[in-house]
Amino acid sequence: MHLIITDARGARTRSLHLSGARLALVGCMLALGFLLVAASLYHWVFVKGAREGWPVFGALVKLVAKDEFDERDKFMRANLDAMAKRVGEMQARMVQLESLGERVMGLAGLPASEVPKADGRGGALVGARNLSLEELQATLDDLERVAGQRSDWMTVAESRLFDQHIRKKMVPTHAPVTGRTAGSAFGWRLDPFTGQSALHTGLDFQADTGTPILAAAGGVVIAQEFHPAYGNMIELDHGNQLVTRYAHASRTLVKQGDLVKRGQKIAEVGSTGRSTGPHLHFEVLVQGVFQDPQKFFNAGSGKAADTVAAISRTPLVAQQNAPPVGR
Repeated sequence: MHLIITDARGARTRSLHLSGARLALVGCMLALGFLLVAASLYHWVFVKGAREGWPVFGALVKLVAKDEFDERDKFMRANLDAMAKRVGEMQARMVQLESLGERVMGLAGLPASEVPKADGRGGALVGARNLSLEELQATLDDLERVAGQRSDWMTVAESRLFDQHIRKKMVPTHAPVTGRTAGSAFGWRLDPFTGQSALHTGLDFQADTGTPILAAAGGVVIAQEFHPAYGNMIELDHGNQLVTRYAHASRTLVKQGDLVKRGQKIAEVGSTGRSTGPHLHFEVLVQGVFQDPQKFFNAGSGKAADTVAAISRTPLVAQQNAPPVGR
């Protein structure tokens, strides 16, 4: 397109050449301008009509707003219903967790009566209605409170179970010599040196020299020395006034103050001290009183703590300073 522009007097002329691309660009700019003007006018008319209550425009604006509110309400209702369904599923899970929590409390030795329980509810379903946002929020708050209580109680149960686990590890129920049974039992017997009746204060495990001696429970080494009767001897303190003694060792592998684990090798079998041959003399003392170690082995891990408590209430068997007996 070729345009020639002249002024009114014809003194000056100017030619303008528009290609196809330029014409398309000018057309787009004009269309965009008209669109912006129309949108601004539409918005101004509708806003002014809604504010001043024009008969036609006011009703039209209310109709458009109602449609928008209906769509928004439908969307929110669908989301609330979905959330309410999930909350119901979470409440059912909480009931299951409550039953599980009661069983765990029982294992931890905590009375089930102290566990908070949800109020019993029931009745015929007369009708159902949709939950409001406020009701859903209140339900979520209550669920959060109950979950916090369950978490606190489970933490208490975990602590109690961990304490029980540690206590079991600190009770001498592990055999000090693997694969060996006690040859000389705890109690009165004929002394192998004097031939007279004497109290044997422990158990004798027959084994070859150099056989590993294992800690019957976790504890702290309170003595590692040579004793005229016990020979190379180790004593472990397991807490609660419970002590184990390992005698006649050929070699000791720990020293006083060391921490040892249950089943850890602490020495090797020998025949030092008042002994007639290679063996381990093993003793258990509760509150300084000799006890039959076989009771602890028989009790096992499940009843070891109860065994210690029961033994603590029994009459004294013999004093710790009684004459030691070897073999």
